[in-house]
Amino acid sequence: MNILTFDIEDWFHILDNPETKGVSEWSKFESRIHQNMEIIFNILKANNQKATFFCVGWIAEKYPEIIRKIVDSGFEIGSHTHYHQLVYEQSPLEFEIDLIKSIDTLESVSGQKIRYFRAPGFSITNETPWAIEALIKHGIEIDCSLFPTERSHGGFHDYGKSEPVWIECDGMKIKEMPINLHSFMGKEIVFSGGGYFRLFPYGVIKNFTKKSDYVMTYFHPRDFDAKQPMVPGLSMFRKFKSYYGLKHTEAKLTNWLNDFEFIDLNSANERIDWINTRILKMN
Repeated sequence: MNILTFDIEDWFHILDNPETKGVSEWSKFESRIHQNMEIIFNILKANNQKATFFCVGWIAEKYPEIIRKIVDSGFEIGSHTHYHQLVYEQSPLEFEIDLIKSIDTLESVSGQKIRYFRAPGFSITNETPWAIEALIKHGIEIDCSLFPTERSHGGFHDYGKSEPVWIECDGMKIKEMPINLHSFMGKEIVFSGGGYFRLFPYGVIKNFTKKSDYVMTYFHPRDFDAKQPMVPGLSMFRKFKSYYGLKHTEAKLTNWLNDFEFIDLNSANERIDWINTRILKMN
């Protein structure tokens, strides 16, 4: 089962960087999201492909026409928060206020009920069970925020096999569809989205996909923009991670869609045997 998703944010929505921290910094940059979204729309149309879009509420507020085009094109949307901040850097109240604002904004603009959520940077961790409680409280049915191993943005090291599970928290449950991992040279690695997808040659991605029974993708509009400016304040490593392979993403994704079947989150939800899916307790 291969799931196609996009995180809808602008090219300057880079985490862990003071130069791009919040709205006051974002106002310094020219938006490139319209032209980059057209690339995504064209790829999906050419391949008659469904996908799920996790949208930043700030984008819906500033460019509602983008959200409306996603919906009018027949795609489903979810929340990617409102102000695109790392979950573990917020208080429980700050996170809940942001979540409510994103849901209200996206539902108002799209006319869809918001049932899905993904945290920026996959930043819900073992130490933030209150985030899961807030998602359940505000009607989120499926979360896609967990990274089932250690990483720079925290990770969820007690997750176990990277597969869909029920997350149980304070007696409540929510469906979780995490990012997928692949064992390679004794390490668990990601290959199915963002900078990871851009780093690996397509032949490697194709081989890893063949060996995977569950793939969760994630792409950003900026992943298709080889001419975007350089974000200020990045280290040499982060410049490499953020800009390597941009000119090849469109062709690689097109090849991937031709070589494998991909579905959206709703279709994946219908295929999963949730009755017999394991439960992961989070306290």
